[in-house]
Amino acid sequence: MYIDTHSHIYAEEFDNDRDETVRRAFEADVRYIILPDIDRTTRQSMLALAGQYPDNLFPLLGVHPTSVNASYKEEMKAFEKLLGQTTIYGIGECGIDLYWDKTYYKEQIVVFERQLHIAREMDLPVVIHSRESLPEIFAVLKKQHYNMKGILHCFPGNEEDARRAIDLGFRLGIGGVVTFKKSSMAEVVGKIETEHLVLETDAPYLAPVPFRGKRNESSYIPCIAAKIAEIRGVDTKKIQEITTNNAMNLFNLHSKSVDNKF
Repeated sequence: MYIDTHSHIYAEEFDNDRDETVRRAFEADVRYIILPDIDRTTRQSMLALAGQYPDNLFPLLGVHPTSVNASYKEEMKAFEKLLGQTTIYGIGECGIDLYWDKTYYKEQIVVFERQLHIAREMDLPVVIHSRESLPEIFAVLKKQHYNMKGILHCFPGNEEDARRAIDLGFRLGIGGVVTFKKSSMAEVVGKIETEHLVLETDAPYLAPVPFRGKRNESSYIPCIAAKIAEIRGVDTKKIQEITTNNAMNLFNLHSKSVDNKF
């Protein structure tokens, strides 16, 4: 069994074939899918989908850094209002994004720190977005004086960054980028022990080879596992077993039983 630890299949890109997409994932032996939150514009769609497949799709709650703007306080109120009212498996995705817009950089930090605090209080893993902001992410995490756990989603760093993230208690989210030619992620994967990795798609984005350029989906997770196995010179089954166990432990899914109802 595989786990996709990061998939936005509740997004509008899947409106025409969402159930078929979930079914294809199951047929590819991707039985569990983690649904990271974005903001209040898509949250109800995410929770509704998780409610439709409660034994297989597991939602997080959070505010994405690109959703932080002048009305960030209202965004946070809407997010925090749901805490404790619905079953969630983590906080996120949250973090800092300096690729699209730096206008609300300070506000992004405030929102990120608040979500880290909530994750600590609720003893939940946190899924972190760090596009062109890894030094800033580490600076925020350095100020946290408690044991953390979570994923650095779509890990963008080098081996030194990876070791630093691991020392802070994080897994590295490895997705389709690892299959791209001249991928720096491939170099990191070759040096970092599999016990620190989890698989993800970031669907509908960043589809792996041979689907690069197309809409991504959870059924492509085995392609990512196969590439990691190739890089590390091991059997794909080993990558499947280790990364699945990593995700099961992180999101506390061992009490779940795989439902074959698709």
